[in-house]
Amino acid sequence: MWLVIALALAFLYVPLVPSLVASLAGARPGEWTLRWYGELWRTPLVLSAFRSSALVALLVGILAPLLGLLAALAIRELRVPRLILLAMLMPLFIPGVSMGLASAFLFRLLGIAPSLTTIVIVQTLWALPFATLIILTAMTTFDPQYLEAAYMAGAGRWRAFRDIELPLIASGITGAVSFSAILSINETIRTSAVQGPWNTVPTYIWSTYRQVGLSPVLYALMGLIIITTIVIVLAYLLLSRQASRR
Repeated sequence: MWLVIALALAFLYVPLVPSLVASLAGARPGEWTLRWYGELWRTPLVLSAFRSSALVALLVGILAPLLGLLAALAIRELRVPRLILLAMLMPLFIPGVSMGLASAFLFRLLGIAPSLTTIVIVQTLWALPFATLIILTAMTTFDPQYLEAAYMAGAGRWRAFRDIELPLIASGITGAVSFSAILSINETIRTSAVQGPWNTVPTYIWSTYRQVGLSPVLYALMGLIIITTIVIVLAYLLLSRQASRR
């Protein structure tokens, strides 16, 4: 079993190693350097892509979990849970290219110019199913009897949710925030259809690769995305551990 797990992990993570190694390679064989990472901060287009990705990831990390929480509550409270869940999961079954082009066409019909707003909308739709599932999973561990006790003590629905349920499902919401931000940072296909002149880091990498091919600076940018994703995951695990202890 441990051998199977090790092989699965190797299949997932070994392909990331060459780009990380290439981002540290110097001019001569066997030489290692951080020069290419320094070059990133002297490239205006890369800095602009960094700012766009950070802003979009922040907004998606707020909007997708918030909508996912409302969807999860609706699934629990309303009489058509399967219909609501199907509506939330539908973006998972639509190919990325189709979703991106359909969104771009809709924005054009509505007279909405490509901008960071269109990127946020498309990426929120993509992250919403995952955020909903994560929060629903956290809510399955919550005992509704706690809410009944709060109602009997005189609390209203909002007060009972805020004081009783929200702290107990906070780890799920935190997970939804982290996962939504990670999806936003790494999303390319849907974003490229609605970005217009705005570049995020993944779309910059893809367009640069198509125009000039791979380069040490591009390897460094890819490595930075990998490291950022790992840091977000580790931060979530640390926060979840601290929350479970409390």
